[in-house]
Amino acid sequence: MLDLALPPRCAFCRGPVADPATLCGACWSDLEFIVEPLCDSCGRPFALQAEADSLCGACMAKHPAYDRARSALVYGGNARNLVQRFKFRDETGLAPLLSAWAREAGAALLKDADWIAPVPLHWMRLYRRRYNQAALLAGRLAAGGEAAFAPGLLRRVRRTRPQTELGRNERGRNVAGAFRVAPAWRDRVRGARIVVVDDVLTTGATLEACARTLKRAGAARVDALTVARVDSPDRV
Repeated sequence: MLDLALPPRCAFCRGPVADPATLCGACWSDLEFIVEPLCDSCGRPFALQAEADSLCGACMAKHPAYDRARSALVYGGNARNLVQRFKFRDETGLAPLLSAWAREAGAALLKDADWIAPVPLHWMRLYRRRYNQAALLAGRLAAGGEAAFAPGLLRRVRRTRPQTELGRNERGRNVAGAFRVAPAWRDRVRGARIVVVDDVLTTGATLEACARTLKRAGAARVDALTVARVDSPDRV
C-alpha cells in the first residue's frame, strides 16, 4: 500500500524504480565504479593490469601519510552530482546509498579497524551547514559492526578556507595543523587502527592532515575511505 501511495523514486532523476534508495538503469550506467587493479596505497585505479600490492608512481615517490585509501566511485557525472547534493543541498537521505557504496569499496579497511572517525568540520561551518556529511557516512559505516563509531575523535581547531577554492599546492598548507585529537580520545588512539571517512578524495591533503595528527598521537594504522575520488587530481 505504501509503494502504491509513495512509489520508490530514483535517487538521481526521481524516475520510478523497484526499490527505494536506488538508481534507475540509465542513471546507474553513468557511474564509474573503481575496481581492481588499483594502487595499494592511495587507491587510484590503474589503466593497465598490475600485480597485487603495486603502487602508483606518485606513491612510490612519496608515500601518503595514511596507510591505504579506498573510494567507491570516480568523481564525475552523476557521482559528482549526488555527492554535491548530499553535501551542500541538505539531501541527507542519500547517506544510505552513498555509504553502501563506500562500505563495499572499503570492506578490507573496515574489517581491519578499531574506530571509524569522520573528518570534522569547524564549528562555525557546522553551524551554517547544520550537519557534517562525513559524520553521516561514518555513522552508517559503523552500523555494520566491523568497528566502532568515533564522531568526536578528531577536532578541527582552525577555521580553514574551503578546499574547493584552492589549487593543489595550496590545499596542503590550508589544512596543516588544522586538526587535533580530542583530549578524551588520546588514550584510546594509541595503538589503534582507525579509518577516517570523508565524501571525496581530491588531492588527499585533508585526509593526510588527519592521518598525520592521528599517527603523532600514537595510532598504529590510519586508512582513508571516501565515496568518490577525483581521477586526475593534478587538474585541480
